[in-house]
Amino acid sequence: MESLEQIVEFRSSPELVEKLYQYSVIKHYEAGSVILNENASIRSIPIVTSGMIKVIRTEQDGREILLYYIKAGESCIMSFLGGLHNDTSKVKAEVEEEAEILFLPVDKIALLIKEYPQWLDYIFRLYHMRFEELLNIVNAIAFKKVDERLLALLRKKAELTQSRTIFITHEQLANELGTARVVVSRLLKQLEESQVVQLGRNKIMLV
Repeated sequence: MESLEQIVEFRSSPELVEKLYQYSVIKHYEAGSVILNENASIRSIPIVTSGMIKVIRTEQDGREILLYYIKAGESCIMSFLGGLHNDTSKVKAEVEEEAEILFLPVDKIALLIKEYPQWLDYIFRLYHMRFEELLNIVNAIAFKKVDERLLALLRKKAELTQSRTIFITHEQLANELGTARVVVSRLLKQLEESQVVQLGRNKIMLV
């Protein structure tokens, strides 16, 4: 668990941490749970204290693409922006690993910004981090081949989970990359033949 006191911007303000715990509701979710759907009203902002969430964009034809992960100590900047402007969600948030999440009501966001500069620093850091991640996504789609993006995604998952064994289906990988399952299966087979990965049932091990 990532206690809020450990977040860099909050260390100098125990009062802010106290307010966040006071205003928020804590909930636990299993992997695969969807905590926010596209076009849904944003009533609260999630702050992850353990586990991990993935943020996905879905097109009208049903295709999906992974935008970024939200790890312990982080929040969703898209929810911040939507909540501040009374807008609906433009993304889907799904639990990647069993998670504990604090939900801060949107009406408290502006209040905390006025009272605690550390809260605004936290929002700006998240905004900067997500902006860079989205630029990387655009760069990868525009300039990298699917096999490069696939291997980069596998390495990212291994880094986040601190394990070389990744439990995921070819369909899930295809959804996160915004491509077809048959393409992912073919590329994974090529990576296995090159001894970059070992394939198992619903799992992939980086060699």
